[in-house]
Order: sequence, then C-alpha cells, then structure tokens
Amino acid sequence: MSQPIKLSIVVPVYNEQENIPELSSRLTQVCSSQKTSYEILFVNDGSTDGTLDAIRKAKQKDPNISAIDLAKNSGKAQAYTAGFAEAQGQIVITMDGDLQDAPEEIPNFLKKMEEGYDLVTGWKYTGKGKRSLSSKLFNHVAGKLTKLSIHDSNCPFKAYRSEVVKNLKVYGDLYRFIPALAYWKGYRIAEIKVENYPRQHGVTKYGASRALSGFFDLMTVAFLTQYIKRPLHFFGLAGLIFGSIGFLIDLVIVIEGLIIGKVGHQALLLLGLVLIIISVQFIFTGLLAEMQFRLFQEQGKDIPVYKKY
Repeated sequence: MSQPIKLSIVVPVYNEQENIPELSSRLTQVCSSQKTSYEILFVNDGSTDGTLDAIRKAKQKDPNISAIDLAKNSGKAQAYTAGFAEAQGQIVITMDGDLQDAPEEIPNFLKKMEEGYDLVTGWKYTGKGKRSLSSKLFNHVAGKLTKLSIHDSNCPFKAYRSEVVKNLKVYGDLYRFIPALAYWKGYRIAEIKVENYPRQHGVTKYGASRALSGFFDLMTVAFLTQYIKRPLHFFGLAGLIFGSIGFLIDLVIVIEGLIIGKVGHQALLLLGLVLIIISVQFIFTGLLAEMQFRLFQEQGKDIPVYKKY
C-alpha cells in the first residue's frame, strides 16, 4: 500500500517553456529537502510552445512530476480546478510558473501552516511585485467589502489544507479572491511576506483589461461572501432606497399640485413612478432569491465546513 502524499505543488503554466527546467529543478530540490512525500503538478493551460515537452523532460529527472494537459487555453481558474481535483497532498501549494515566486520560500508557508491555519497567502511586499497605489487601494476596498483584511489578495503563492481546495468552487477570475472565499466558509487565513522576482523568460499574461474585470469580480465576491445566504438584505436595501426616493419625489409633486391646483414637473413625476416600480422589482427579486436559497438548503447542498476529531 502506497504512502499518502504529504505535499502537492500545483503550478498553472501557459507558454513557459524556458522557465520549466529551472523551476522544476528548484522545486525538486526544495521538496526533497522536506524529507516527505510530494508531487509536483504542472497544469499546462493550452500552451502553444514547447511547455508540455519541457514538463515531460523534467519528469524524466523527477518521477514525482506530472503534467495535467488542458485541451485548450481555459484560464487560471480552470487550471486551478483541474490541479485541485488531481492533487493528493495533505498540503497544497500554488504558485506561478514564471519564476517570480521563489520555490525556496515553500518551507516558510509550511511552517506557518503548522500554527493551525487552513490557508496561508503570500504578500509581495518588495521587488517587482511591490504593490502600486492602485493595487493598495484595491486591496483595501476588497478587505472592507469581504471583511478579510490582508495586504495582497491576488498573490498566487499560497498554501492550503487539502479540505480547503476540495471545498472551493472557483470560476472566471475569482481565483484572485480565494482567501476571501475561504474566509467566508470559515477557514482560518494567515499571510506571510514573500519576495517577488523579475520575470527572466517569456512575457506577462496580464493586460490592462484585468483592472476592469477585477472590479466586477470584487463585486461578485462581495455579494457571495456577504449576501449569498441573505439576498433579500441586498436587494431589499436597494429596493427601499429607490422606492423611498421615488415616493418622496411624487409626494412633493402631489402636495405642490394640491396647493397650486395643478400638477407640474411631469418628468419628475414619471421618474418617481419608475423608481417605485424598480424598488418593487428589487424586493421581489430578493424574495425569489431567498426562496431559492432556502430550497437549496433543504436539499442538503449547503453543507457547512467542519472538522471531526
């Protein structure tokens, strides 16, 4: 009977052919120094260069290396999903494949995990990865909305207990908010400082459009973490705001009409009516969402996170 794997390293890669040899060698050296069973899972996200061949060559040197080859370029969330599904380790480490994350820092994550945390995320505080003003602002807003105060929610260098990755459903670009999603489920989150090194080979895979998508993803995560179990609180509040504004507008116009004998400001009157209609729609949307969630609970699909001792 084979021994259980203690450590899994999941590395999504896309066109990182030149980085694979050095990265795999350093990962093997670090994992071997831990004196424990391990596996290194490279998730090839539809690369168009020789990335897959480079992983195969690395596997010849270290049989603990495996390649998960996605049929097409599907994005980091899908790469994580595939890697998490295949990972067998009790502790799972994620990192990028561009050598900006140093494998030599993995022991620091493992040491922090020993303190009882379920997820430890990196904080790129120096070097090329030092947070810009806009990034600091984004992380500050994210912390306020998700109630999880960390410096760098987007750092890919993380350590998880296996039950965390098996219970997370990540889609779109929500992988950037994995700590918040895990925190919402009740897991213990910690943060450690990590160095961030300049890319040596290849090109960055992120563009300017990432900022806009990040804003919408933040809104999604804020709703998922704060209102998914009480949607009426969100939609009802919005409905009350719109309804109150619409009611006050129409009330002033009606009173004015009673005083002067005719109704003026017809455009404002229509605006008030539209706002009241919108408020009713918001409230009924919240009620329908509440009923759907209650049905979801009754079917036993809303299973809480717990530990058995």
